Amino acid sequence: MKVTQVTRALLPFHPLHRHLLPIPSSLAGLSLALLKATALEIAILAGHLILYPSGIVQERRTPAPRIPAQEDAAQLPTESKPPVVLLHGFIDNRSVFLLLRRSLAQHGRHQVVSLNYSPLTCDIRAAAKLLGRHIEEICERTDSDQVDIVGHSLGGLIARYYVQRLAGDTRVRTLVTLGTPHSGTRVAPLANAHPIVRQMRPGSAVIEELALPAPGCRTRFVSFWSDLDHLMDPLETACLEHPDLLAQNVRVSGIGHLALPVHPAVASGIRQALEGAYHSSTEGAQSATRNGGLTVA
Repeated sequence: MKVTQVTRALLPFHPLHRHLLPIPSSLAGLSLALLKATALEIAILAGHLILYPSGIVQERRTPAPRIPAQEDAAQLPTESKPPVVLLHGFIDNRSVFLLLRRSLAQHGRHQVVSLNYSPLTCDIRAAAKLLGRHIEEICERTDSDQVDIVGHSLGGLIARYYVQRLAGDTRVRTLVTLGTPHSGTRVAPLANAHPIVRQMRPGSAVIEELALPAPGCRTRFVSFWSDLDHLMDPLETACLEHPDLLAQNVRVSGIGHLALPVHPAVASGIRQALEGAYHSSTEGAQSATRNGGLTVA
């Protein structure tokens, strides 16, 4: 069943809901947007549960395709693009990036690697160290000096820790985060039984480490955050604000947490971020801003 069909099936109950529980006119639009976003989240979750088994096993490593030598000496060489590393969120796997991989490949990013980390991972620091070893292997295998990273949710936090605290800025050109709790999230207190969830709380040792000075960090950051993300509490925690980081925040309106790595409008924004479209040519660090935005209807 298509998402639009799910949404239409729920719409007849919307007037009844307004009659029984009146909603201020200023919130009526938000209520409908939330209804649509929730229907989309349910549809995406159902599809992801079907695809999940296909992403349990780590993807096969294949040699990077060799670019044929230029026979025409007059032809100008084209700048090669670094590999893109995709890192999933908590209790997830690489299958979440199926559509994003396809979008990147269709637009010239042919070296894309989806990494899995164990669902038993209990420490962001340890996961960041393992990520660093993977990136060294990817750079060696693809004969690249740097990579770009796209991290969803916890994946973005792991990648940021690697960049900011483990000198990963020498290897990571651009880090794009999708719904990542940069300053910690308070959602689902009952999940505190898992150590890595406790590390994602405001005021945790990991969050405090990431707030420390990071002078000279060379990585560009682009953080996509959604105004309907039910896993970010507060919503602005998915914004990256650090005085030493070259960071740009992009607000996404109309979708929730699960839709961020699969929605085509966000995929377009990710491609722009990887090309540097969200950053000015000014050198040096700049404060994060919220001027950019995507509206998903």
